[in-house]
Amino acid sequence: MAMLLVPGFMLDADLWRDVVPALSEFGPATYADLSQDASIPAMARRALSEAPSKFVLLGFSMGGYVAREIVRHAADRVTALILIATSARGDSDVELNRKAAIAGQAGSAVFKGLSRTAVVSSLHPDNAERVDIVARIQAAGQRLGGDVFRRQSLIDRRDERDDLKTIRCPTLVIAGEQDRLRSRTEALELQQGIAGSDFEIIEHTGHMVPMEAPQRLAAVIGEWLEQQRAGY
Repeated sequence: MAMLLVPGFMLDADLWRDVVPALSEFGPATYADLSQDASIPAMARRALSEAPSKFVLLGFSMGGYVAREIVRHAADRVTALILIATSARGDSDVELNRKAAIAGQAGSAVFKGLSRTAVVSSLHPDNAERVDIVARIQAAGQRLGGDVFRRQSLIDRRDERDDLKTIRCPTLVIAGEQDRLRSRTEALELQQGIAGSDFEIIEHTGHMVPMEAPQRLAAVIGEWLEQQRAGY
């Protein structure tokens, strides 16, 4: 068994730093790079070109859209799918307006780094003072930079709710207890749309589940993967 891990918006492999060691028994980890491409399908194709022949697929937030595209491209290679803090909805009017504003600005000048206010909005209220997490998220933004911010900000996210029924592999949907960026309703839409999928909530977390509660997340994933391996 192997794992392919797909990060979210303005994040990289560091997102999974504290999760992967606890999942080492399920095989080596490969990390998708979402920094090079300007569309979900292109991101999926790049990730597949660098992935093992078969793998467990984990997608976080925007990475959940990429993960589902990977399943559509290569369902025979995905042994199990884990979707974390993500959605199947298309861009809202607010998101479309934000994209239009970014598109109207020249080059990557729009990016001044991820503000503390923006980062804190992705965390559980009790984690707002976790300077370690805030610093990690901001550092990822600085590593990726303005060009990646612009590309990822302008990516189209189509409404996939009617397509979820085509996903046939074992699937686990995970939500943060107080995710203010992706609602519980959105997570349940995924779980209800993917036949036979399972649903778990990671308590005392916001959107950044892999950083806010890596050990609890790894425990939930590990237990579920054990069940799949045992044929339950």
